[in-house]
Amino acid sequence: MSELTPRQIVAELDRHIIGQDAAKRSVAIALRNRWRWKQLPDDLRRDVTPKNILMIGPTGVGKTEITRRLAQLTGAPFVKVEASKYTEVGYYGRDVESMIRDLVDAAIHMVREQKQAEVQEEAAAKAEERLLDMLVPPTDWTPAEDPEEETRAIERHERTREKFRKMLANGELEDSVVDVHVEQRQSPVQVFSTMGLEQVDLDVQNMLERFMPRQGSDRELPVSEARKVLIEQEVEGLLDDDAVSEEAVRLATDNGIVFLDEVDKICGPEESGKGGADVSRQGVQRDLLPIIEGTTVQTRNGSINTEHILFIAAGAFHRSRPSDLMPELQGRFPIRVELDDLTHDDFVRILTEPSSSLTRQYEALLAADGVKLKFTKGGVAEIANIAYQVNQSTQNIGARRLHTILERLLEAASFEAPEDGQGTLKIDETYVQAALEEVSRDEDLSRFIL
Repeated sequence: MSELTPRQIVAELDRHIIGQDAAKRSVAIALRNRWRWKQLPDDLRRDVTPKNILMIGPTGVGKTEITRRLAQLTGAPFVKVEASKYTEVGYYGRDVESMIRDLVDAAIHMVREQKQAEVQEEAAAKAEERLLDMLVPPTDWTPAEDPEEETRAIERHERTREKFRKMLANGELEDSVVDVHVEQRQSPVQVFSTMGLEQVDLDVQNMLERFMPRQGSDRELPVSEARKVLIEQEVEGLLDDDAVSEEAVRLATDNGIVFLDEVDKICGPEESGKGGADVSRQGVQRDLLPIIEGTTVQTRNGSINTEHILFIAAGAFHRSRPSDLMPELQGRFPIRVELDDLTHDDFVRILTEPSSSLTRQYEALLAADGVKLKFTKGGVAEIANIAYQVNQSTQNIGARRLHTILERLLEAASFEAPEDGQGTLKIDETYVQAALEEVSRDEDLSRFIL
């Protein structure tokens, strides 16, 4: 866990996300509290639980991005789920515990990547020895009448092997062909499809993988490709799957973050009636409650206690209010933060300030075809103005509107660039108006195109 202070965390988030200072401060404090929790004595630590957060705000204003960047910043396993998917099948929909299993899978992926990086150098050395065995096969020695001749033959083989080692290092054998045995993983077998049996399905699949031998084939590959295959095989051989699983479960238990999106869609005002949909939503809330309060979930990698997982819920709450959630569930999200609608100035900053801003992304994409995009201040301001106006006159989808507008704006350039090339394309106010003004002015048309 990083020892970043809340101020440092906010500064890092500011590099990627515009505005929403209150939300950034809340998640920064929550993250720092996790570090503080680790400093507590064991007897007190058991009684201190994460302060879960409820983000309230329209789509496209940064709720998901704040949480995702926070997880990346801390190296914490992160999973995003939509609360509405737990109402799709039957009364309760998908088993809510599956979100915790997904979190453990994310943790395993993180730990495996870390461990793979640690053994990469050793795996590369082993792969090189195997390549040399293929290029300079060991000789089957037979007892010789003259021991000295046998010794000279062994020395000649070693000299040849060292010559090939130098040639490998210099890249002189990249096109040479060798035979490599390539293992193929079995395709997953869907055993159960009934809701609530995901874990049984995973357990059966895991059992089948152990008992069924892996299929493989010998393939002729150039050294450049064979090296990659051999390194992957050596890395897998050096990893301890049990140790990976154990560390992943511990990482998910202590540092895991679950982002529960669209939580407003599983609640509704009490006066809305007592239809089946409302009963289903209440059922999902009841199923979520023990997960968020803290319970033990069984996964194929071991048991995980959810008591110290940080849950960040989010919703627009257009047709409902946070108070429409079950009182018990409300109490598990003590930190409430409301995100603001994006302004015209916010759109300008989103287009230009982040390290991977949209304008920089499109400049890099079209540069691959030799087109140099140049966004002027006037052009950026006009793009922001159109995005803001369309959001106000149609459905407000926040910063996602910018993606749609830029795709429409650069459609012709993107289509023609590979064959014709454009040299330098200046995106100024006049260019933006000519490309988008007619569409943005027609409200009915902008609903479909922008």
